[in-house]
Amino acid sequence: MKRVLIFSVFATLAGAAWASPPQYEYAGQWGKYGTANGQFNIPRGVAVAGNGNVYVADTENNRIQYFTRNGSFLGKWTGGLNKPYGVAVAPNGNVYVADSFNHQIQYFTPTGSLLGKWGTWGQMCWPFGVAVAPNGDVYVVNTGGYQILQYTPTGSLENGWGGRGYTDGQFILPFHAAVAPNGNVYVTDSNTHRVQYFTLSGSFLGKWGSYGSAKGELIFPAGIAFASNGYVFVVDSHNHRVQCFTAAGSFLSKWGEVGTGEGEFRYPQGLAANVGASRVYVVDAYNHRVQYFKFANPAVAPSSLGRVKALFR
Repeated sequence: MKRVLIFSVFATLAGAAWASPPQYEYAGQWGKYGTANGQFNIPRGVAVAGNGNVYVADTENNRIQYFTRNGSFLGKWTGGLNKPYGVAVAPNGNVYVADSFNHQIQYFTPTGSLLGKWGTWGQMCWPFGVAVAPNGDVYVVNTGGYQILQYTPTGSLENGWGGRGYTDGQFILPFHAAVAPNGNVYVTDSNTHRVQYFTLSGSFLGKWGSYGSAKGELIFPAGIAFASNGYVFVVDSHNHRVQCFTAAGSFLSKWGEVGTGEGEFRYPQGLAANVGASRVYVVDAYNHRVQYFKFANPAVAPSSLGRVKALFR
């Protein structure tokens, strides 16, 4: 009987510990202002590949750089890019780039060989964000067109939705997008200080956010990432922090403040989570660096273990 009771108590306390809000702590960084390998000039986008490599849209240097999970430089390419804002990695490893000031999408092999591109002025207008669904479909945040455009992996237009406005399903300054494993599409609408989410075909499902600095409030949200564990991470750019939500928008946790120190930000922009969300990478744009954070919740809190021991002394 005691063995069953011990197991029951451990299971209950461990479950309670895991149910606590997810916490992330500073784990490392790389980059500084410049044009050399591993340096940045206002980077705005970041993506993590399945093998852990990290791709960064080095916007004002007009290039993509990629690194190991801890920031060791691996390579770079330019590809005729003009102010790349967003970057995303497809399930097959191909890298899609929102080539914003060329008003197009380009896609490359993991090492930067051009595979194709699509889009011209009129078809796209300053696309800032790009995301790839599990089935390979590409979702483009057509920022100047106030809409989301859905393409096949090679650039055939399948769908589009949006329009300029403040009502559900409309946008004022859509910035980045993320796709959930079930295909729902999450979009940061920066100038309305909210996140909206949709079915894969563009039907409005819900929204959250309002202007402010309290928990769950947003000022100019930029990057967004949907993790495989169901967390939604949002770069709350003008509050100089990251916030974590459930898939339906319930606030879970936050971290960061304005500054140049470890775990501090100056107008962060892009964000990506690795598989399982054990690491979150944040493009700290105006500090010209990438910072990464690790999941910090213990499986069982030390205080809980102490309570278990006390029961059986």
